[in-house]
Amino acid sequence: MSTQSDNIFQAIISHAKEYGFVFPSSEIYDGLSAVYDYGPNGSELKKNIRDYWWKSMTQMHDNIVGIDAAIFMHPTTWKASGHVDNFSDPMIDNKDSKKRYRVDHLIEAYADTLPEADKNALIDDMQQLEAATDYAGLKKLIDDHKIKCSVSGTTNWTEIRQFNLMFKTEFGAVASDNPDDNIVYLRPETAQGIFVNFLNVQKTARLKVPFGIAQTGKAFRNEIVARQFIFRMREFEQMEMQFFVRPGTEGEWYKYWKEARLQWHLSLGINPAKYRYHDHIKLAHYAKEACDIEFEFPIGFKEVEGIHSRSDFDLTQHQLYSKKKQNYFDNDIDPATGKPYGNYIPYVIETSIGLDRMFLLILSNSYEEEIIPKEDGTNDSRVVLRIPAKLAPNKLAILPLTKKDGLPEIATKLMDECKPYFKCFYEEKDAIGKRYRRQDAIGTPFCVTIDNQTPIDQTVTIRYRDTMQQERIPISEVKNLVLGKVM
Repeated sequence: MSTQSDNIFQAIISHAKEYGFVFPSSEIYDGLSAVYDYGPNGSELKKNIRDYWWKSMTQMHDNIVGIDAAIFMHPTTWKASGHVDNFSDPMIDNKDSKKRYRVDHLIEAYADTLPEADKNALIDDMQQLEAATDYAGLKKLIDDHKIKCSVSGTTNWTEIRQFNLMFKTEFGAVASDNPDDNIVYLRPETAQGIFVNFLNVQKTARLKVPFGIAQTGKAFRNEIVARQFIFRMREFEQMEMQFFVRPGTEGEWYKYWKEARLQWHLSLGINPAKYRYHDHIKLAHYAKEACDIEFEFPIGFKEVEGIHSRSDFDLTQHQLYSKKKQNYFDNDIDPATGKPYGNYIPYVIETSIGLDRMFLLILSNSYEEEIIPKEDGTNDSRVVLRIPAKLAPNKLAILPLTKKDGLPEIATKLMDECKPYFKCFYEEKDAIGKRYRRQDAIGTPFCVTIDNQTPIDQTVTIRYRDTMQQERIPISEVKNLVLGKVM
């Protein structure tokens, strides 16, 4: 990562705190590593992203419904899903500093210091060794390149070993002779809540394959090294959809959702050049095919969303461990046989997007430090968040020019008219220029100024965030103008 990119990323982090988007959690107690709170503007932006995703999945598709499964699940769920045995990352410790690293992060950080060709060669070597689960080879790669600990500056490493990422806790208040009896896990993903409810949802919603089940919610992972602001946290939120398909059609549906999910991102008006696909070399234990949709953050191209062809692994495993049939009866006619397809366990295509990562994507893509030429030949500047209007925390700022002459009363009436339809912000304090700058900084797409002409002809000045252009319009048109831009 270049110095300039690092400076931009640090500026975004500072801006997020200063303007009420993201705060370090428990900051008065010096915080908690890799845990963050969303402030007034952040919680609105996060909700708007979640709602936009939810609408695109459940409202715009006739065959996708939503659920809200519990965070706590029966512990056998995680044995069946493979998380108890397989949900781990290779880690390594430096013996001098006692600092623990995730192996791929350690190698990637070193690779970033190399010329492009050498960097790509090293990453390719690492990915091949990861795909083969060759920990001895990864350790040799670290030793051969003399990769140092960033704290101690030494190459005195332990062997590589696995580190399970699930958080454990105890369930209930009754003591047991066997402590394992009371152990439950904080879910590391939301997908399993969908799989264990597959038949409940299919029957009650009267769905036919192919169909999908969507869910948003918190997940928890005890990351070895959580880093890069809200990009990698120990408590985060996912937006997942599991799409159940007839065996043999999974390749076709994988391609469909791979393209459909990229188009959802592009529907927000983001430059397509900032996105790319990354096909997995090392597949998860459940996957037939997998790819990431990556976005070019200031910290480089990073995963935002994953699309996975999960085969019938999940439902088959839950059938095995629960002893409850997970079959679906398909009465559509198979053209090859002229008979119904009959009973089968559906295959699954998963789309999984990190809400917090999408939040950071929107901030990163929207943040701009803009130089504004003035008529006298000098320059002014502003920081603006060009957040898509439909996602902006506040859609409209209503700003009476003064606190007298009946202007606040007119502004309040407009506020009351608009706020049932979209989020508004009202402010009387400070010069109008300062108020505009604050609204630019939080991404408000429209500002309306109520001035002394308003009581005379019932017109107001509307200002557009992105161009800073202003125009005079009837106050009666404000609500519909904004509605037309934010829906």
